[in-house]
Amino acid sequence: MKHLYKLIPLLIAPLLSGCNNTPTEYIGIVSAMDNEIALLLDEMQLAKKETDGSTDFYVGKIRNKNVVITKSGIGKIRASLGVTTMLNDYNIKEVYFSGIAGGLRDQEKVLDVVVADSLVEHDYGRYTNEGFIWTGGDPGMGTDKGEIYYCDPDLVKLAYDSAIAVMGEDHVFKGTIATGDQFIENEEYCANLVDQFDAYACEMEGASVAVACDKYGIPAVVIRALSDKADGKAHESYADFGDQAAKNSSRIILKMLESR
Repeated sequence: MKHLYKLIPLLIAPLLSGCNNTPTEYIGIVSAMDNEIALLLDEMQLAKKETDGSTDFYVGKIRNKNVVITKSGIGKIRASLGVTTMLNDYNIKEVYFSGIAGGLRDQEKVLDVVVADSLVEHDYGRYTNEGFIWTGGDPGMGTDKGEIYYCDPDLVKLAYDSAIAVMGEDHVFKGTIATGDQFIENEEYCANLVDQFDAYACEMEGASVAVACDKYGIPAVVIRALSDKADGKAHESYADFGDQAAKNSSRIILKMLESR
């Protein structure tokens, strides 16, 4: 019988060890297109690739940080679905959304970077006989200012400081990014986004990611490198500079992970 007492600690130890195990926390990285995650996947120590629905999730380490990377697809619906699936499937502690966008201000240049401290859905509203009225996520579809979605202040600082370290201070801006399901290439509409929202860039996913993360209580930030100026030459500029802009946004993510 006395020998059984010696076995008790050996029997209990695995149970206690299991109780002390906590789920691995990950940094979630989401982008819309292949070229926006290509550099990150090259830098990643891939542990596994998993698929939920038709969305692939790459799980592993970058700069010794546990990360999950996914390409959501273009537009608000796909981005919202991608980040929501990630938050449901993995223990995500914070989300970085990165990629390319169109610049809206004269002082911005192609390949510069905008870090969002807030986002709006510029195409959310009502079409009336008087034209489009923005309601910005207001559930009552009223005519007030609507909703502004804010990024996590600590992540905004981390992203902004990292962007300056990578790009130089003269090439980094911080402010509102406008999200809508359109590729904007119209100077008049650009001016309207600046006048109405004080926006610095326009793109097609950021606000939907911010909404999803807010619903789950997960800190998030959106980082955008400018592939074009959202003007009449936007499509041509996007074709020429899209890949380099995507790489710049990924370089900032790498710097953020180094600093985390």
